[in-house]
Amino acid sequence: MSPDYLARRYVKPIVFLLCLLPAIWLALGILALQSGNMNSSAALALGANPVEKVQDTLGIWGLRLLLVTLAVTPLRVLGGWPKLQLFRRMLGLFAFFYIALHFLWYLFVDQAFNWGQLFGDVVKRPYITAGFSAFLLLVPLAVTSTQRAMRRLGRRWQKLHRLVYAAAILGCVHYWWQVKADIREPLIYAAIAALLLGWRGLRSLQRRAGAQQAQSGARTRGPGGERDAGKDQESARSRAPVQRLADQPPA
Repeated sequence: MSPDYLARRYVKPIVFLLCLLPAIWLALGILALQSGNMNSSAALALGANPVEKVQDTLGIWGLRLLLVTLAVTPLRVLGGWPKLQLFRRMLGLFAFFYIALHFLWYLFVDQAFNWGQLFGDVVKRPYITAGFSAFLLLVPLAVTSTQRAMRRLGRRWQKLHRLVYAAAILGCVHYWWQVKADIREPLIYAAIAALLLGWRGLRSLQRRAGAQQAQSGARTRGPGGERDAGKDQESARSRAPVQRLADQPPA
């Protein structure tokens, strides 16, 4: 069996279940509280303020999975693990899943579906402004995560999905500003985000430098070299656009 088959057939379902475990644990705790079973481990894990605990847990797992999604490409490139790319879209969708639940819990349970109070908090509280902005940036990324959207958008898909960088920064800012005393955990997430985005910035500079050197070399080779470069470009264009996007994702 090929490594690709093993990853899709066995590893991917395991990763899927692992990503779903925090939501299942929270659901068990909520059901236990509603049924009056206060002594179950899931109910006790929600603490004295279950509403706040559920909301915070959903947000933290959303941020964690967002950073894990951003870590896929560096690990794939530096570690030589190309099969990691198979999990990137699923991890990104799970990150959006938890962040969307984080927002919906805040809207329905905390704010009782009061849009006026919600927008008042967005305007008056900077940490909510940052979190709400991150959520809005992730919505079009989740909507356009399908193969069909990749085909329709072409290269614009890559540009659009670079919004995930801003969303990750805003997510870290949201968590940092929300914490009142102990900032060690949000500081760790912010450091991880800075490392992942810094690696991408350095890689982008190296690519530009390499492209400039290639152009300079093509000019010095003369007409024959230009014809060879044109053939290479034509060969690259002949590849399926969706496959190119999958091989070189924006994050």
